[in-house]
Amino acid sequence: MRTAQAGMLSAVMTALVAGSLGVSTTTSLAEPTEGLAMHGEPALKAGFSQLPYVNPDAPKGGRITYGVQGTFDSLNPFIIKGVSARGLWDYQFGNNVYESLLVRNRDEPFSVYGLLAETVETPPERDWVEFRLRAEAAFSDGEPVTAEDVIFSLALLRDSGRPHYRSWFKKIVRMESRDARTVRLIFKNGNDRELPLLIGLAPILPEHAMDPEKFDKSSLEVPIGSGPYTVTDVDAGNSVLLTRNPDYWGRNVPVKVGHDNFDEIRIEYFRDRNTLFEAFKKGLVDLIIETDPTRWAQLYDFPAVENGEVVKQSFSNNQPAGMTGFAFNTRRPIFSDIRVRRALTQLFDFEWVNKNLYYGLYKRTVGYFDGSDLSSVGRPASDAEKALLAPFPEAVPPEVMAGTWRPPHTDGSGTDRAPLARAVRMLREAGWAIQDGTMVNTKSGEPFAFEILTRAANEERLGLAYARTLKRIGIEARVRTVDSAQYERRRIGFDYDMTVATWRASLSPGNEQTLRWSMASADQEGSFNFAGAREPALDAMIAALLKARTREDFVTATRAFDRVLISGFYAVPLFHLPSDWIARWRRIVPTNTTPLTGYRLDTWWYDETVQ
Repeated sequence: MRTAQAGMLSAVMTALVAGSLGVSTTTSLAEPTEGLAMHGEPALKAGFSQLPYVNPDAPKGGRITYGVQGTFDSLNPFIIKGVSARGLWDYQFGNNVYESLLVRNRDEPFSVYGLLAETVETPPERDWVEFRLRAEAAFSDGEPVTAEDVIFSLALLRDSGRPHYRSWFKKIVRMESRDARTVRLIFKNGNDRELPLLIGLAPILPEHAMDPEKFDKSSLEVPIGSGPYTVTDVDAGNSVLLTRNPDYWGRNVPVKVGHDNFDEIRIEYFRDRNTLFEAFKKGLVDLIIETDPTRWAQLYDFPAVENGEVVKQSFSNNQPAGMTGFAFNTRRPIFSDIRVRRALTQLFDFEWVNKNLYYGLYKRTVGYFDGSDLSSVGRPASDAEKALLAPFPEAVPPEVMAGTWRPPHTDGSGTDRAPLARAVRMLREAGWAIQDGTMVNTKSGEPFAFEILTRAANEERLGLAYARTLKRIGIEARVRTVDSAQYERRRIGFDYDMTVATWRASLSPGNEQTLRWSMASADQEGSFNFAGAREPALDAMIAALLKARTREDFVTATRAFDRVLISGFYAVPLFHLPSDWIARWRRIVPTNTTPLTGYRLDTWWYDETVQ
């Protein structure tokens, strides 16, 4: 029986209505549809039977075991306290326990289609959105998913969830439960055109099975969701077992056809990457998503690879490469001067590192959207970009505006003096000079020294290589490697000088950029503003890309955004892989078609004929 938190829901609704005074609901015409695109129309037409990259006849059965480095102490992936177990709500392993109103078609830049919701409705202004739930949608305990659950979930995530949920859902000024299956959400305005899609992608939680007072506390209590799997075994910090729910309500929904093919999903945790790799070699882990070129080039020579039991495979990925780099924490005085950051960017010797550590397999990263039409690299700013950037004349230097800026190139010898000389000149302008072999502040005499925080052996090796180059001009960089739990605590509290950070990119960047780069996120605990950026031009470009109605305007705003990011020298750009590498035991079978945004593990299956 449903034991709804009626008192809380009433309080939530009262607060939402009170907050919406003076806001009127638009009367613009809108029609319910099965899908919604960020720009233009969704590619899949009404009545589609499946997503284009799945095998609708994929067999069901078997178990897949994933390996993860680290540990966990929570089964709640929606809060900042604790380290949550993987696989419950997971980009790589699938949203197996929790579900959303809509889901993405990974073969489009950003279009969503109905899962818990059978239709979505929003006007051209996008100042409100309405969802109609499927009658059969249910949680794993048999209770139906209702409009009240949607309202409860959005309010709970807004008040107690991770910062990005708070940032998104505070823009909702009123929630209306029109009947048990229909909910309308009203916004102050339509400036954030991504918001209806993001709400559609939010996890929907069971009001009857949750205590709002305990939600933001780390817990290993087994959760209830509407997804295809339930948590059936937990070994705290070591493993989680998910079992396919035989009564799963959504197996025939078009966006779920060809998905969720394993009877069991097991996620094993390992203290380091080497231990995980050894487990994979023994068949205790079924696949590895490989990111280390050294291992990929040298260590996959064990018997199971040679006899074909283990398959090495590359998968295309048409997403922008994103940015991985040594992130400067500009909250620290030593990195608050952009001249210092620009100087240190000169000192990473990519050519030597790539040749000597990574077999030449990496590509150098330049901007934040490399490899896509969203990148500003190699493109002079258009008149439309210049108009967006005009209020911020100091935000982008001429070479970035012209699209000609590149990270420094060395001769690959490891002893190229040209970048060292450039860096020393830049640092001199910023008030630093070499005295008796040590770089010191010319006013205070303080030596230039800082810590590079890393969490794995590959990051440590990279940090040490960078530190050796810095040492050549008298800068002391101490590399400190900590375990994943300590790293996460320090990351959440911005307790580092420099760290290796990754900002992933998509073909439709949006609200996530607010949590990474806005001034409001700079001191927001748990945000992904690793660098502590406080640049008004970044806020303005994020607003422009969120308001864009056409793809052309969106690309313009994103390229301008890319130019401002590059110009801020918030990270020393590192490198990226040309494709995605996966090694798998042959019993795990991928689909024949890889979608636009890369492989999808939740569409693979187990071949019981392979022993």
